[in-house]
Amino acid sequence: MAQTINIAVAGPRGKMGSEAIHMIQETSHFNLAGVIDHKHEGKMVADLPGLPELERPVYTDIDRCFSNETVDVLIDFTHPDIGKKHIQKAINYNIRPVIGTSGFTSEDVDYFTKEAKAKELGGMIAPNFAVGAVLMMKFSQMAAKYLPDVEIIEKHHDQKKDAPSGTAVKTAEMIHNNREEMTQGHPEEQELIQGARGAEDQGLRIHSVRLPGLVAHQEVIFGGDGQLLTVKHDSFNRKSFMSGVRYAVDTVMNLDTIVYGLDQIMD
Repeated sequence: MAQTINIAVAGPRGKMGSEAIHMIQETSHFNLAGVIDHKHEGKMVADLPGLPELERPVYTDIDRCFSNETVDVLIDFTHPDIGKKHIQKAINYNIRPVIGTSGFTSEDVDYFTKEAKAKELGGMIAPNFAVGAVLMMKFSQMAAKYLPDVEIIEKHHDQKKDAPSGTAVKTAEMIHNNREEMTQGHPEEQELIQGARGAEDQGLRIHSVRLPGLVAHQEVIFGGDGQLLTVKHDSFNRKSFMSGVRYAVDTVMNLDTIVYGLDQIMD
């Protein structure tokens, strides 16, 4: 029988945080130790709308949560400024972070990786926990070796604060590992409206769409002589991310450093 993993969730009233709480409740060897919210101090999870009837405490102070409760893993789906503070607190308390908040820079990842490695503490920062999205990134990396002309179109709901998405940035990084930097398009190309060609990253173009009704969608389009290859992934609801979150929580218990991206632990 799997050992019980005690989990704290930051951002419990957000769409991803609330979905994570439902996932924890449905996983036999997971236990919700408490949640961290910016209000509702002293209440219980059961008091928060849309959440399960659980008698688990709500904390506004992360230090109090980590001091009062037995916590093995922190799941954080807040926003970058708060997520960075939370991951540092988790490391300080020898708690393994699983961070789904996007907006972490490569410098942030390097810093927290060193912090965790010094304590031999496992963790994960992932721009996307959907298994299909990770496969989309892996397939794109493979294709870039043979079709180096590529553009990324990512589409998200209109409440997303960062652009391009962490998934698009991670996809571009993986493509760059398999593709020489190059200039795409006509050498004398001109934008009649600034930004029409999207963001430029080592010659690769990234386009961000923000509209109500979307959740998380990305297509990577490769062009070649007389052909196009499109690798596409769609998440239609937040539950699509939870199998990856569950896998990450189980896996970080056996890691001794932070890894960036679910692809790092998928064979």
